[in-house]
Amino acid sequence: MSPLFPSLADPDGRSALRFGPRTVGYAELTATATALAARIKGAGRVAVWATPSADTAVAVVAALLAGVAAVPLNPRSGERELRHVVTDSTPTLVVAEPDAVLPAALDGIERVAVPAAPAAGGPAVPLPDEPGPETPALIIYTSGTTGPPKGAVLPRRAIAATLDALADAWGWGGDDVVVHALPLFHVHGLVLGVLGPLRRGGSMRHLGRFETSAVTRELTAGGTVLFGVPTMYHRIAKALPDDAELAAALSGARLLVSGSAPLPAPDHRRITEATGRQVVERYGLTETLMNTSVRPGSPRAGTVGVPLPGVELRLVDDAGDVLGTYDGETIGEIQVRGENLFTGYLNRPDATEAAFSSGWFRTGDMATRDGDGYVRIVGRRATDLIKSGGYKIGAGEVENVLLDHPAVAEAAVTGEPDEDLGEHVVAWIVPADPASPPTAGELTAHVAAQLAAHKRPREVRFLDALPRNEMGKITKRALAR
Repeated sequence: MSPLFPSLADPDGRSALRFGPRTVGYAELTATATALAARIKGAGRVAVWATPSADTAVAVVAALLAGVAAVPLNPRSGERELRHVVTDSTPTLVVAEPDAVLPAALDGIERVAVPAAPAAGGPAVPLPDEPGPETPALIIYTSGTTGPPKGAVLPRRAIAATLDALADAWGWGGDDVVVHALPLFHVHGLVLGVLGPLRRGGSMRHLGRFETSAVTRELTAGGTVLFGVPTMYHRIAKALPDDAELAAALSGARLLVSGSAPLPAPDHRRITEATGRQVVERYGLTETLMNTSVRPGSPRAGTVGVPLPGVELRLVDDAGDVLGTYDGETIGEIQVRGENLFTGYLNRPDATEAAFSSGWFRTGDMATRDGDGYVRIVGRRATDLIKSGGYKIGAGEVENVLLDHPAVAEAAVTGEPDEDLGEHVVAWIVPADPASPPTAGELTAHVAAQLAAHKRPREVRFLDALPRNEMGKITKRALAR
């Protein structure tokens, strides 16, 4: 296998990573990561206390150089969840910033710090031999919505395959400067946001906390690509009418990418109208890394694009039969296969076997596909596919229509049991003006005017805010009565 990070083999003085005031150049990154790799080589698995910091990035690169699987830990995890992850992954070392206070779940595990940068002009230390393509690189734990989190074992070839496919789709190169404020214990922030720029030989600037002013500053100062989640782009869309500098900064970026959840159509429209730029959506999972993307210059708002190079994708019906034709309307479950897939769930051969069907990974995501290959996600099978009166209704389609109503700030749609229909549609609404919310009848009529009658909400419930996780995804299980 070719080197995962070719630029580390011949580092120069260019910036690789920036976190707040701290900048790490390629020469420093190579030296510190190589030194730490020598320290942790042969350690089995290494936990990384994944704060949004340069130390986290260096620690993960060091583990990859050493051929040791890194287990990124969410510093905001609850004690029970963290103890499960640590007990399941059994790391022999934990890498953390020197001043980080670690919880009791990590007691008894030897702690290691990222070494200080060596003095300039010292002798170069050769990189370790490149591990094999199937060597576990990362063990990233799923969100655990249907039970305790499972550790997805991601091999080196999956990381290389997904990053190279995105480079092909996005024209991602060494001149790009990626800007983001994503956490470093998920695929989006760590694999795409940190390892992606390093594989390309480019650079990354982490904002720390997301603020539209920070986006303006970094894009104006040379940033070329912005990675974000829908919550971030929603805040951008809200700020644009009164922020000409933000609009100019976004207009000057080469690429705006949204992921981790669907970006509502109204936010797509507001951003495009204000900046002339189309936000590109892509689709991936912890287990599969990236599967599809919209190509820059080929906008298709509301879709996640077409399969990336090397990724095979199909839709299957409830009986497990592959859909024969794609009409943009028929809903099926997405199944994928390719070099981008994980090797299995750690310590869970039963779950691994259940996740595959004849070599295809069963994503649990429901979608339609157009005749030209564009995929439109309608939601998760467990929470976003509503079966009402013999019809299949995708929650996302109804949510987009509700968000188009001027009196709606946020919307979520779920299904609830119904003796007559099987399930009926429930809309959860955060009003734009809490003092003057829209009526349920107004919203029902609004949906019925734009979609088929069976898709209209039978109930409307008002909230002060929708429950969301750290990536901005709405946690619909928290909405159930």
